Amino acid sequence: MQDVLSVVSLGSIYLLFALGMSLTWGTIDVLNFSHGSIFMFSTFTAYLLLGSTALPFLAVVAVAVAVGALMSVLIQVLAFEQIIKRARTKKNAEMQILIGGIGIAIIPLAIAQHHTKSNPFGLRESSFSVDTWVVGDLRITNIAVMTIIVALVLWLALALWLRRSRNGLALRAIGVDAEVASLMGVDRRRLALVTMAVAGGLAGLAGVLFTFTLGAITPESGDTLLVKAFAIIILGGVGSMRGVAFGAYFLAACEVWVLTQTSGSWVEAVSFGLIFIVLLIRPAGVFGRKEVRRT
Repeated sequence: MQDVLSVVSLGSIYLLFALGMSLTWGTIDVLNFSHGSIFMFSTFTAYLLLGSTALPFLAVVAVAVAVGALMSVLIQVLAFEQIIKRARTKKNAEMQILIGGIGIAIIPLAIAQHHTKSNPFGLRESSFSVDTWVVGDLRITNIAVMTIIVALVLWLALALWLRRSRNGLALRAIGVDAEVASLMGVDRRRLALVTMAVAGGLAGLAGVLFTFTLGAITPESGDTLLVKAFAIIILGGVGSMRGVAFGAYFLAACEVWVLTQTSGSWVEAVSFGLIFIVLLIRPAGVFGRKEVRRT
């Protein structure tokens, strides 16, 4: 039962991180490879602020979410929009955005590495303390409970928003055919900025919760999660809300099983293995569609 609890807790972190990346990829066609750096740098900013003043938990979360949203919007306006305007074809734009995201990610990574000398950093100066609760044979922390609830609530809220709200339906229309959606009066730029802001905010939130869970992260932690998020999205199907949830918890279950049944040295290989297997058996993902890639 403790292993199941570990799967749900770890999967919730993966879900929060991958949710924003899946949202931008499945709607506005932006595969943002700087998402990992946004995740890390949002937490790093909160860490710097805590060096001069003690902040409560909600203030730390607010700082990280705001920084993540702002970084994501700036990247969209200053880089990705310019790439889309100048690209000759949609395929070229997608490739240039992917490469541009990798290049952009190096900047915040280098800043954090220089300041921390690549050593782990955390949020211990916050007034929030991580407590462990014991219920029978189970052990769970308050941050784990919080992470599970927040991840599932936000996932459900986003899924309902995409399916039932006017803006959500417009985003789904952009994911299917951006040109037709524009002809129908959909303001793609405005929705793209909102989508990027939400994705960045989710990355910042995931960064804070993940850091409190582990105690500390390194400047390279975002890169590790980026690979896992990519595996989750491919596994579940690009643009599928059900898919990203399934992928997150399935990957977590695989990793926990490998960790408990072996020495643990194969855990990091699980993500690459899942990508490879899914691409061979079902390239569209478990919940993806063959004809219409984004929903």
